[in-house]
Amino acid sequence: MQTSVIEHWEITKPAVHSRNGLVSSQHHLASDVGAAILDVGGNAIDAAIATGLTLGTVEPWMSGPGGGGYMTIYLAKEKTVKVIEFGMRAPFNSIPEDYPLSPVGTASSDAFNWPSVEGDANIHGPLSIAVPGYIKGVSLALERFGSMAWQDVIEPACRHAEWGLPIDWYSASKISSFMRELSAYEETRLTYFPEGFAPLLDLEGGINTIPLGHLGETYRTLQKGGAESYYQGELAQQIVADLKAAGSRITLRDLREYEAFVAEPLSTRYRDADIYVAGPLTAGPSIIQALDELSANFTSGAEPEADTYKAYGHALLAAYDFRLQNLGEGSPTNTTHICASDREGNIVSLTQTIMSGFGSRIMLPQTGILMNNGMMWFDPRPGLANSVIGGRRPLCNMCPVIGVKDNGNVFAAGACGGRKIFPAVFQLISFLVDFAMDVSSAAHQPRLDISGTDLVTIMSNLDEGIIAELEQTFSQTRLRPNGVSPNFFALPQILEQRRSGETSGACFIPSPHAKVSAAN
Repeated sequence: MQTSVIEHWEITKPAVHSRNGLVSSQHHLASDVGAAILDVGGNAIDAAIATGLTLGTVEPWMSGPGGGGYMTIYLAKEKTVKVIEFGMRAPFNSIPEDYPLSPVGTASSDAFNWPSVEGDANIHGPLSIAVPGYIKGVSLALERFGSMAWQDVIEPACRHAEWGLPIDWYSASKISSFMRELSAYEETRLTYFPEGFAPLLDLEGGINTIPLGHLGETYRTLQKGGAESYYQGELAQQIVADLKAAGSRITLRDLREYEAFVAEPLSTRYRDADIYVAGPLTAGPSIIQALDELSANFTSGAEPEADTYKAYGHALLAAYDFRLQNLGEGSPTNTTHICASDREGNIVSLTQTIMSGFGSRIMLPQTGILMNNGMMWFDPRPGLANSVIGGRRPLCNMCPVIGVKDNGNVFAAGACGGRKIFPAVFQLISFLVDFAMDVSSAAHQPRLDISGTDLVTIMSNLDEGIIAELEQTFSQTRLRPNGVSPNFFALPQILEQRRSGETSGACFIPSPHAKVSAAN
């Protein structure tokens, strides 16, 4: 006799409320750093940047100074939205021949849904590394819209980098799950498996930490020399020397000529809200396309029903199909997201990434920087809108969103989870706008994932009747829990500031470190 066991439990994190500002991120230590910045008078931009810099030291498998990102900012006084673009870029010397297609032609599990490359050269190793823009991007955001000095904003991250990576059950699990890939590269192996096995927990209740190579020294160099020291000077020379030794095509010219930009957002009118997204290389255009289709084919009711989710499914299938076929710089991932607000009403939606878990898996010996695998974002087939060309910026999955409602409320939404990000943020917007959900309800409302194929993944806690209708409507479906590991759905961060000045923030439980911290 075979017995099946079904778990019936649910854990949630309550929303946090404040009139003095909030920070929501995927790690409690980083959120607390951001809240402390607000407490000493920093604005939302200062807080988001300090939080992001710290995330590179407490969850280095997600983001850090070897990556890139996009930031969408609502400036309350001017009632305007600006975007900081600092996505990764192909090295000038990149060539399509570096990424020959695998003869079996299977789709890569890590990328959008491109054909696989021989040896996964675009997913890990030296040729997977794109030119990082993170440090230049956050520095530009601070210079243009922040209120504090760079040296003060980066100080908490410096301390955390010197302290080392805190090891608890979740970080130990993350490291262990990547043991095979990380062990292939010497400096990464020596850092994460110094005794030949994964770091151990302190069973007495304390916290073990592991040194992150020379990352603490690198952060102090950045603190003293500013962001330009990453792209020119001795630090840049160390970065390029290690990259060259590993076999990367990145040169000093790539760093020296990298630029971050302040840009106008893309926008659309959806119901009674103006939705602002980052530029054409993000998932922003797909968000707009999906919302436009939803607006034309769906009328909202009191709560999401079967017709709601069917409309979500059709909109996502159409938008993803267009996205993968047409978008890229030739035409007009693991990631982490931060939402921040301040008492003046400024709001930040920031997504930053080194792409896959632990990026390229290559840690640079002289600096402790874990490098991205941003070349995975390119379609390895030549001659297309998003194919590999030296100096080109790739299509990416990030989509930090700002929404301004007619009632005066302003929200920030985003998520981490690679190609699962766009479907999640699209549905979060609908929950907040179509159904006027509070942030906690929106963060915990069951969702679908459709991210590049015809497969519709349904959260298993959705109403059984709705599940049955979805299974009849779509040809390929599967039920999956929204659990800690593996993650079948993106992990959302939401923040909404009411016209009254009160702000609420929420995040979802499968990231056990995630936390919303309030300013005092």
